[in-house]
Amino acid sequence: MRGKIGAQKSSEDVSGMRFAHKPVLLRETIAVLNPQPGEIFVDCTVGGGGHSREIAARIMPGGRLIAIDRDEDALQAARENLAPWLDAITFVKRNFADLQAVLAELAVPAVDGVLLDVGVSSHQLDEDERGFSYHADARLDMRMDKDSQVTARDLVNGLTAPELARIIRDFGDELWAQRIARFIVARREKEGPIETTGQLVEIIKAAIPARARRHGPHPARRTFQALRIAVNDELGALEKAVHEALDCLHPGGRLAVITFHSLEDRIVKKILANAAAGCVCPPGLPQCVCGKKPLVKILTGKPVRAQAAELADNPRARSAKLRAAVKVLNGRKGE
Repeated sequence: MRGKIGAQKSSEDVSGMRFAHKPVLLRETIAVLNPQPGEIFVDCTVGGGGHSREIAARIMPGGRLIAIDRDEDALQAARENLAPWLDAITFVKRNFADLQAVLAELAVPAVDGVLLDVGVSSHQLDEDERGFSYHADARLDMRMDKDSQVTARDLVNGLTAPELARIIRDFGDELWAQRIARFIVARREKEGPIETTGQLVEIIKAAIPARARRHGPHPARRTFQALRIAVNDELGALEKAVHEALDCLHPGGRLAVITFHSLEDRIVKKILANAAAGCVCPPGLPQCVCGKKPLVKILTGKPVRAQAAELADNPRARSAKLRAAVKVLNGRKGE
């Protein structure tokens, strides 16, 4: 919560042209993570390595960086872009929801900092053949991990109208979800499977009345977002990853999460608020009997947003929100 079929890409293609995107909220993220020499950090969404470059430079000498991504293209690019620190970096192709399992396999009991930069990345949006973009005609895919089984094509052609409507409404906040779902089902029943992003865009445009298409974002934006989230189980993975990240931190360890839409931000806000809460006993008791202590201290009262200078340089930062917390000493039992 943030890539792009054809000939095999060279490392130059992947690390250079393909991944020439700017890390969002870089200065603000490094400030709250505050990496120090000798510390162990995890970048759960390493992408092209933009945030990781700054982290790696600050945890040396003696530090270690664990760089996770489920996109093999991203990991290839990160290896190129993080070349000066390769001896201190472990690259892992995995879903960040498996953070605890990854650390257990690496025999790392706890870490000093975790970064989650969630959602689809700039390079994935820009690589047309990955099927994330509604601006180009490509096969319906939308998998962040090319080894995953379920694609957007599977959902669009396999789900019922009510199932599609629920996804488009809940994950895309689309007012015309039911109508779009009905049009999708009617189109595939009449003409066969929907194979490309271009076909899906035309169906969405036909489903949304013209008056509703004259203003606001691209008419397919919300539906494509919803399908992408469903294909990659982004919200379920995020919720699991944030909980696991808090468990994996040393006391004093920092967590930073960058999200790009309200569904993601709401999940992070709720988890951190619950983790920062103390006593939950009913009002009126003479003394606390629950024994609950705060697990974290929240470092960002309100989510941190990109400033004007960054927005001018990188318009994709406009929806980014950063929330951060530090694990406190009197957290869970045993700390």
